[in-house]
Amino acid sequence: MLDLIKYIVETFAENKEHISYAVEETADAINVTVSLSDSDMGKVIGKQGKIAKALRTLVRCKTPRDSKKYNIEIKEREE
Repeated sequence: MLDLIKYIVETFAENKEHISYAVEETADAINVTVSLSDSDMGKVIGKQGKIAKALRTLVRCKTPRDSKKYNIEIKEREE
């Protein structure tokens, strides 16, 4: 699933070398934090969050029913 997230995020981002992914697994969910440079935030989130919402929808649809839920957080990279 992380490959799908990486593919979509890197399609919209220009500074691919500044992207980092942090995956944290809890008892009932898998939390994926995507850290981007400031210039790529708007491109990946999209107008009114449409691209981010579509990313979350695709991941939710691709996740098997009996699997853990994926939570995706997109934030600005800390230098």
